[in-house]
Amino acid sequence: MLEHGGNLDLAVQRFGGRAQDWIDLSTGINRQPYPVGEVELRYWSALPSRSDIASLHQAAREAYATRAPVVALTGAQAAIQLLPNLSSHGRARILAPTYNEYAAVLSAAAWDVAEVSELEGLAGADLAVVVNPNNPDGRRHNPTELVALLPKVGRLLVDESFVDAVSGLSLAPEAGRSGLLVLRSFGKFYGLAGLRLGFVLGSEADVAALAAMVGPWPISGGAIAIGRRALLDREWAKATATRLARDCLRLDAEVRSQGWQQVGGTPLFRLYETGDAQAAQEKLARGQIWSRVFEQKPGWLRLGLPGNGAEWSRLAAALSR
Repeated sequence: MLEHGGNLDLAVQRFGGRAQDWIDLSTGINRQPYPVGEVELRYWSALPSRSDIASLHQAAREAYATRAPVVALTGAQAAIQLLPNLSSHGRARILAPTYNEYAAVLSAAAWDVAEVSELEGLAGADLAVVVNPNNPDGRRHNPTELVALLPKVGRLLVDESFVDAVSGLSLAPEAGRSGLLVLRSFGKFYGLAGLRLGFVLGSEADVAALAAMVGPWPISGGAIAIGRRALLDREWAKATATRLARDCLRLDAEVRSQGWQQVGGTPLFRLYETGDAQAAQEKLARGQIWSRVFEQKPGWLRLGLPGNGAEWSRLAAALSR
């Protein structure tokens, strides 16, 4: 299995305690989740209807400011798993460093995969992949620059899993264009990763092909009810984006005393150069706070944002040791 955040089993195994005792800052998942509220029993007891799924799709269009066709899937990862099947094997080029599942999934499906460091290196690819903003360094690309890539590649996938709290960056309004796929994660911004919900926006042909792959009931009734409610709650989204922007600055200030240098990040996580990420991770782990390190970048430490006052206090105490 590739390395990912959220691996609390490893934290417990190495440092003890129970999973519920830990503050997991190793992911970019919002630790103040959307309030789920009551969900009618029918959403759990009956198969999702076509009209229910259609209403979720419409809620996604409204939230993402698009009129493009959309298909809901069990998380953004589900879309990545299906990606190699959208067309015949060919040349895949991935703007890197980035989320490591793209190269692994495409390589396993016998695609010719290479990573490039600049947008220009994507030209000529049958499939080009850009994560915007990027995970883990938060690198951002102007939507106009990405649209300009479309004539130069067979298909462009833009992964916007961390874009919800970044205004003006999304390509969702352009997603009806031929050859453009936009991937959106629900669980990260809304803090409900366990719901397993994500969306792909794209052309009629691509969305229809993905819908055929996942079949008639691609997501649960609970995901439909909760996802639709959350996506339509624009006041909550606006307030959350404001809070995350403020908390990013607070986190940067908290770690300044450690001498760590900010490499980048998004409103849901920060990336720091620590000099020795293993030592930094272990220091935090002694306070039962879990973080993300990277095998290929031994100085990099990624931290999500604490969710409440008690978590902020625990982080400050761990850093002061």
